[in-house]
Amino acid sequence: MPGFFFSHNNMTELNGKEDCKRAEGKAHKKKQKAFGADLKSYLKCMVPHIESGIKTSNSRNVMLSAEEVIQWSQSLEKLLASQSGQGVFREFLKSEFSEENIEFWLACEDYKKTKSDHLHGKAERIYEEFVQSDAIKQINIDYQMREATAKKAQDPTHTSFDEAQKTVYILMERDSYPRFLKSKSYLSLLNQLQTNPSK
Repeated sequence: MPGFFFSHNNMTELNGKEDCKRAEGKAHKKKQKAFGADLKSYLKCMVPHIESGIKTSNSRNVMLSAEEVIQWSQSLEKLLASQSGQGVFREFLKSEFSEENIEFWLACEDYKKTKSDHLHGKAERIYEEFVQSDAIKQINIDYQMREATAKKAQDPTHTSFDEAQKTVYILMERDSYPRFLKSKSYLSLLNQLQTNPSK
């Protein structure tokens, strides 16, 4: 009866492949744990029973309430209107490898407030970072919109990125936002705030 014969070299090769797979699995688990730890520490600093709170640019402490976090679930607009909401949503988008959407949206919001003599430089930066076809943080817009936005960015006005920003907003609203509201990160933050209300 024919049997299988593996030379010593083949066995070593097979063991080596299995070791690689095991190592890859461990690395993947470590990445997941690292993300979980990052998110956990981020959420911890958002919870009001931690005395220090969050320092904002105007140096007053921001304390999150369950009411504010519940408001985030009413609309993406309410979520993005909150500084803390932006932070938590950005962490969630990072976990989905789509943080370029909120980064682009925020860059556009900042761009609209830019003084006219600084528009050209900012438009160029936004275009290179998010819009051009080989951009590092390329946003998901179609070819026609990419071309139209490129033209508008060459002769910038305060509305140059409005169409692209609206498209990205709708994408987040229909896609990432509903998943965010069902995510562990959002639900555990809400649960923590409801079980540890501020005194």
